[in-house]
Amino acid sequence: MEIETNGTRIHVTQRGSGNLALVFLHYCGGSSRTWNRVAERLSDQYRVVATDHRGWGDSDAPADGYRIADLADDAEGVIAAVGLERYVLVGHSMGGKVAQLIASRRPSGLEGLVLVAPSPPSPMLLSEEQRAILSGAYQSRESVEFVIDNVLTAKPLDAACREQVIQDSLKGAPQAKTAWPEIAMREDMTAAVGAIDVPTIVISGELDQVDRISTLQAELLPRVPHAAMHILPGVGHLSPLEAPSEVAQIMANFLAAVESKSAGCNAPQ
Repeated sequence: MEIETNGTRIHVTQRGSGNLALVFLHYCGGSSRTWNRVAERLSDQYRVVATDHRGWGDSDAPADGYRIADLADDAEGVIAAVGLERYVLVGHSMGGKVAQLIASRRPSGLEGLVLVAPSPPSPMLLSEEQRAILSGAYQSRESVEFVIDNVLTAKPLDAACREQVIQDSLKGAPQAKTAWPEIAMREDMTAAVGAIDVPTIVISGELDQVDRISTLQAELLPRVPHAAMHILPGVGHLSPLEAPSEVAQIMANFLAAVESKSAGCNAPQ
């Protein structure tokens, strides 16, 4: 389905049903499809909503508006449009940074936060050479394949999954590809994330070269109240694709705890 929000048409997929919804936000280079293998394991119990960020997948690609706040406004518009009363945000990498900002705003209905290989709230410091390499990472099939094999993954992807990553990476609008390393990655949200007041888990790949465990332990965990980390052995940055069963199982345990807490809060006194 297509939702007009924040002046932009955002492509949204939905599946499943339940009183609690999961809102999935993808990484820079991905799309709502990135979450398919995780979502299919959870949609028998939960309503699943996944978006394509502006400039990615089948969403519109305006000339500008690619700051973290813009992406957060888009997602909040989708949440309002589909009428979610109780939901958990699930953000991967860039989507994790977006999810942190949304959670820091303490929106009505938000009951939990799942950060999968998230970009930290602090600016990511790269040299100009590194930033140029990152800006050009998704320019050709060959460059995407190099990044998959040497940066993004620690486990081989099956053929269908690998082709999906290549297609999604190439489909992104040039302005969206450039905005992450040049603008959004540099943004400092460290002051905001201390306001997050919902249960939070961080799922990190042991071999993630992009958002490393050490970086998250230094830059994210001390700033987000009560956040707990789960480490996936032998997994890289694309854990929703490398280890979907493991990610879904950790999420299922977390969601059961969120639902139990909610039931306790709503029990008659």
